[in-house]
Amino acid sequence: MAVASTILVAFGATAVPAHAAPDHGSGGDHSSSGRHATAPLVIAHRGASGYRPEHTLEAYRLAIRMGADYVEPDLVSTKDGVLVARHENEISGTTDVADHAEFAARRTTKTIDGAAITGWFTEDFTFAELKTLRAKERLPAVRPGNTVYDGRFEVPTLDEVIELVRTESRRAGRKIGIAPETKHPTYFDSIGLSLEEPLVRALRRHGLDRRNAKVVLQSFETGNLRDLDRMSAVPIAQLVDGSGAPYDLKAAGLPTTYRDLVTPAGLAEIASYADWVAPTKNLILPRDASGAIGAPSGLVDAAHDAGLRVVTWTMRVENQFLPTNHRIGTDPNAPGDLAGEIEAFLGAGIDALFSDQPDIAVAARRAWLREHGAARLS
Repeated sequence: MAVASTILVAFGATAVPAHAAPDHGSGGDHSSSGRHATAPLVIAHRGASGYRPEHTLEAYRLAIRMGADYVEPDLVSTKDGVLVARHENEISGTTDVADHAEFAARRTTKTIDGAAITGWFTEDFTFAELKTLRAKERLPAVRPGNTVYDGRFEVPTLDEVIELVRTESRRAGRKIGIAPETKHPTYFDSIGLSLEEPLVRALRRHGLDRRNAKVVLQSFETGNLRDLDRMSAVPIAQLVDGSGAPYDLKAAGLPTTYRDLVTPAGLAEIASYADWVAPTKNLILPRDASGAIGAPSGLVDAAHDAGLRVVTWTMRVENQFLPTNHRIGTDPNAPGDLAGEIEAFLGAGIDALFSDQPDIAVAARRAWLREHGAARLS
């Protein structure tokens, strides 16, 4: 990945690296990428991760069969530069690596994005070695039903995910999209395993590096998205957390926070390299002191005014992940009113959402469009 520009652009009292030039020859014209008259998209978060261990081919396959428009593979690298789908490069929580005596000595502590983390890391395994591991449920106490699939599925590569999506698109008679997220790009750059170049090579290998491909590239960092905008023709999504700051900006000593990114000036800057902004749910429908959601914050309208589409994350059915006015009962792991929460966000004007339960999201969208679709799509 190229080093981020040191040119600064004013963000009120803060600053971020400027886009090197407003050249979208490869990344497309972002000025017309705002809200379109289309039905909101459902993106399967790590696949149908409410029903199968996340980031497995079976989770992606099930999500597509449940009606998801896109599936999301988070991407990290192996020691030999193969991109694989894992939420984190530390894999003790999502694979059976701890049960492999031959890899016991590889348990170590590393500093990832400023935090000390102990475990096993994908970058310490060759692709062949990683393929000997099997996936397991990341949240066994929350989703015990998923644990029956522990040990059944391999860690898939990006290429395997793309091929699965292509096969399932043919079977379903509709084109399914992919929304790859690069994880910890500054860290992977620092160890000589840049994620961006192999990602773009994979898109080109599969004929997907084009503006009209059903692909969206995501990151919580900013510099690598600017690089990807120059390197690739596909749409870009800037992920925005509710607190903290993009790690690349923090590592560069810049004061810009995620909250700065969703000011009018911040959204305008995002629109110079991205097509989507992807804020966490609470930035769109803030929770009150009781944990309930109410009126929208105005962020969706501001993003649309900046020419950006809006996708939010993450819709999950368990009570503990829902606002208090959409919970059912007091068991934190019991299912609540996820459909009601989704309909509230659709009412706030979002263009897409990530969900662990894509079947519920698809059904909620269908119900919402029956009532509001004529106005939304006019």
